[in-house]
Amino acid sequence: MTGTLGATATTGTGVRDTAPTGTGVRATARLVAAADGRGGTALPVLAGDGPLALRRTRATGDGGEACVTVVGAMSAPLGGDRIALTATVGPGARLRVGSAAATLALPGRCAEPAHYAIRLTVADGATLDWLPEPLISAHGSDLRMTTTVELAATARLVLREEQILGRSGEQPGRLTSRLTVHRAGRPLLDQELSYGPGAPGWDGGAVLGGHRAAGQLLVVDPAFDSEPVPPRLLADTAVITPLTGPAALVSAVATDGLRLRRMLDEGLSARPRPERCPVRTPA
Repeated sequence: MTGTLGATATTGTGVRDTAPTGTGVRATARLVAAADGRGGTALPVLAGDGPLALRRTRATGDGGEACVTVVGAMSAPLGGDRIALTATVGPGARLRVGSAAATLALPGRCAEPAHYAIRLTVADGATLDWLPEPLISAHGSDLRMTTTVELAATARLVLREEQILGRSGEQPGRLTSRLTVHRAGRPLLDQELSYGPGAPGWDGGAVLGGHRAAGQLLVVDPAFDSEPVPPRLLADTAVITPLTGPAALVSAVATDGLRLRRMLDEGLSARPRPERCPVRTPA
């Protein structure tokens, strides 16, 4: 989820250990947000691991929201890596998570695919904005990414995913991304997308149609029970669709990441947003 993420065993300089291992890094980072009883949000657990460094950043709003930036400590995910990130937002807490740069999936010495698993849990009355920078699938890479979300009945969520298929002038690697969301124990969304070599029809008219940037924005809010979002086109290659949940899903493809972001940002108007957090760390 971050730019230049991490790796196998490393030295103190954050450089990958070059000794042959046959497998990649195993790393798990954990984040817990909890209401502090004074109208704000505390972070009792903020534990980075391996390539995932978690940093609290300064909020610009009313002080009720905690903001965290995921910073890449090393290059990753590479072939054979198994990276996990879990975030839990307790009752009444408000959390916004972003990343300092894009995630770059790269080929590694190991022939195995890389795995990146994200698990998010949002309790009653809590709000989570999960807004990382894009994932870039570099030529020769093979990444299996899963995002699993468990929402309580009154939880709120904004979740953005963006995939850039190949760096400038290159073909993409293999990328499989699955998003599974449950609300109050019931399925809300279960979607799997595959791109690149070995994925049937991924570049055809029924999927990307020659575009190299794809993404989605999921907004879950109990207010949609009484005021559902109507389906509509946001652009020629972007649409907003109401989900039974209550939720709305923006799906888009574009020629590049900048155009993709603009279309997804338009979908943020589906609900009022709190003040945004900067990604820079405090001085």
